[in-house]
Amino acid sequence: MSEQPIEQLRKIRLEKLVQLRKAGIDPYPARVGPVLPIAEARKREGKKVAVAGRLMAIRTQGKISFADLKDQSAKIQLFFSSKELARHYDHFIELFDIGDIIRAEGEVFTTKAGERSVKVQVLSMLAKTLLPLPEKWHGLKDTEERYRQRYLDLIANPEVREVFLARTKAIQTIRTFLDKHGFVEVETPVLQPIPGGASARPFVTHYNAYDMDVYLRVAPELYLKRLLVGGFEKVYEFAKSFRNEGVDAAHNPEFTNLEFYWAYVSYEELMDLTEDLVIEVAKVVRGEPVLLRDTEAIKLKKPFRRVTFAEATGGKNTDDAFKSFVKKEGGPVFVIDHPVTISPLAKRRDETHVERFQLVAGGMEFVNAFTELNDPLDQRERFEEQEKRRARGDEEAQRLDEDFLTALEHGMPPAGGWGMGIDRFVLLLTGRHAMRETLLFPFMKPKKEG
Repeated sequence: MSEQPIEQLRKIRLEKLVQLRKAGIDPYPARVGPVLPIAEARKREGKKVAVAGRLMAIRTQGKISFADLKDQSAKIQLFFSSKELARHYDHFIELFDIGDIIRAEGEVFTTKAGERSVKVQVLSMLAKTLLPLPEKWHGLKDTEERYRQRYLDLIANPEVREVFLARTKAIQTIRTFLDKHGFVEVETPVLQPIPGGASARPFVTHYNAYDMDVYLRVAPELYLKRLLVGGFEKVYEFAKSFRNEGVDAAHNPEFTNLEFYWAYVSYEELMDLTEDLVIEVAKVVRGEPVLLRDTEAIKLKKPFRRVTFAEATGGKNTDDAFKSFVKKEGGPVFVIDHPVTISPLAKRRDETHVERFQLVAGGMEFVNAFTELNDPLDQRERFEEQEKRRARGDEEAQRLDEDFLTALEHGMPPAGGWGMGIDRFVLLLTGRHAMRETLLFPFMKPKKEG
């Protein structure tokens, strides 16, 4: 649909807005009145109900009309007649449009065709729409437009709402699981003087009150570890984090990660807990212990397979070799014991390897965990090595954080640290293809004019 027709339709609806007001109908009332969810109203045949939602279709046959009304819970047919509504029937025919948000009162009945309906006796406009739904709204498919105007995507594609309901249910289940295991939810700073906790290029902003540049966090790790120093033994955070990197199916610069830290355990206990957590969430969200890779079910059964990083990479110990392993691996599998050179925050297993694991399933890595390094002298040496890499041009190398080192010198208990990419996990719970499918409003480059 071109811009001109849309503008013409908008002008027509603006005129209808004027006519509604002339008829004494407030097109945007402040009060709605009680309403039932449509799913509940559908159960009350023979009873009078009030429902509210968006008009999705209108079918007029002279003195009677039918319409489809939809809310978050369900859809129901509305039946209008000039006999029941008197002059308000003409208002409906002339001034109401598909897309308008309305309230309708009347008795629930079932038509001869078996359609559960409401015989409308009282009709109210709640929000007059000035722009139409997309042409063929039920088939909005343009991926970029779906992300750019997610509100239309949610109207046009009901399955999209299910993805985000699944995301909410997953987060609620994780929170309940960790709370039951004695963890305490906390919050740590998003604006940080030194970006730490992960190897990533940060976003830079300016703090006017202190006249200094600061960074959007790349991870909450170093602040959560400070809490272990302070006496907390089990903490977690759902953290919005930011990494100034490229965008692809498994990466987005703004993302949600869950991190928790657990004193007096190693990565062995973390693997056991991870199995229980992932299986529990899958059961709640999907109804059974499975993840999805597209439409292929990935069955979850303890214990998950374990392979060393060296085995996964064929002894190459390179990032590219690991990525190749991840892409072909259905999983789930724990990849363990990484080279110390790529794990600056993990405790050594031997001179060249650390106690670390990544959980891989469905062609992606979505959990990363360590036995945490708590030796302040070893940590300083590794930070210094990271600084050397940075000096050689590695913009993702981690920075030396003196305040964190000072905290470590006050003593951090042995601990396991754990992180999950929530957006990636939701991909595996819903069978979607790209992280943007799990973000309600992914950042989109502005459209070029003309």
